Amino acid sequence: MTDVHASAPTLKPARQLAAGTPSRFPGESADYRRARNELLAEEIELRRHIERVAEQRRALPPGGVVPEDYLFMGEAGPVTLSEMFGDHDTLVTYNWMFGPQRARPCPMCTSLLSAYDGEMPDILQRVAFAVIARSPIEKLVAFKQERGWRHLRLYSSGGNTFNRDYAAEDPAGDDNPAFNVFTRSGGTVRHFWAEEMGPATADPGQDPRGAPDVMPIWTVLDMTPGGRGTDWYPKLEYGNAAR
Repeated sequence: MTDVHASAPTLKPARQLAAGTPSRFPGESADYRRARNELLAEEIELRRHIERVAEQRRALPPGGVVPEDYLFMGEAGPVTLSEMFGDHDTLVTYNWMFGPQRARPCPMCTSLLSAYDGEMPDILQRVAFAVIARSPIEKLVAFKQERGWRHLRLYSSGGNTFNRDYAAEDPAGDDNPAFNVFTRSGGTVRHFWAEEMGPATADPGQDPRGAPDVMPIWTVLDMTPGGRGTDWYPKLEYGNAAR
């Protein structure tokens, strides 16, 4: 395996960097600043750890060759997995929990995808991105229009085994959310990475989630005193408020 740390530069200690921060805010106490600098050192270490993990991910050896060029139904007609790449050599797919047994999609998935819709013009500069669910494409598009999504590219996998192969879904059972990354080189499509953290790897008292957390809403709430809480999740609607 490639040593991703072999050429890593020598970094200043996180505590030293934290101690040198010029940040000061009106009314803060010495106790607050001391505790905040301790936290800042941990935040610096976390940033460094995230970068080490990302570097290790990029250094993965080639993944498995995709067993078939899955055929999906897109918003403009049939599309194969290889065609989803467009001009890119990398394709990110998200399995949306909106199977045919659901009248309405998963609120958590919807919250995530709503955030990604705004980011999609930027994301698509670097990679291709596909949102996949087993419901008929007409059902997916109807919700896209209801939600006001403009940039997400939706595909129905109702006629293939993609969700079973890459999201561990039972065609007759519940949906699973799943991130997968594929690469294409010389006409060969390979699986590169999948989010594999879930209930089996969850820590006590925490929801199953990957690291870093892919949901922007939790990243924002984690910066607040109340955190993400234990009894609240996104909803599709909030009374008369905007969805």
